[in-house]
Amino acid sequence: MKPIRNSAKAIIIHDEKILLTKNQDQFGYFYLFPGGGQEFGEELTNTLFRECIEEIGAEIIVHELMYVREYIGKNHEFAEWDSDAHQVEFYYKCQLKDINIELWNGINPDSNQVGIEWVDLKSIEQIRLYPKTLGNIIKSKVKSRVYLGDTN
Repeated sequence: MKPIRNSAKAIIIHDEKILLTKNQDQFGYFYLFPGGGQEFGEELTNTLFRECIEEIGAEIIVHELMYVREYIGKNHEFAEWDSDAHQVEFYYKCQLKDINIELWNGINPDSNQVGIEWVDLKSIEQIRLYPKTLGNIIKSKVKSRVYLGDTN
């Protein structure tokens, strides 16, 4: 059994668009919030700062914690190969340190990552976003509970 993994994720919104990593698998394109796994001895906000440099090639300013989501693989669509995964994700409101910076796949993008994309919040339900629930909450601008549970 794998240990539970902590992950820090960035919610970066500018001009009614959200910054996401664009990824590709056998089913096509999918989108994720920038961020990734916490290393031993690393504070979550430092994790997020490091991961954004690695994935989007940009420094960020980390603001408040917005949401906590769990991902228990056996309960979701990829359970066939992801059933032993259990991740706790911490979503922080962030901004780019320099909004005019040219974004690119950073120095260490995820293996499925093919790009970075600003996605219009009005069309967020038209993309394959993980977690979809969080995209809908952000689009609605309705203040939601912080702990989202095991949701996709």
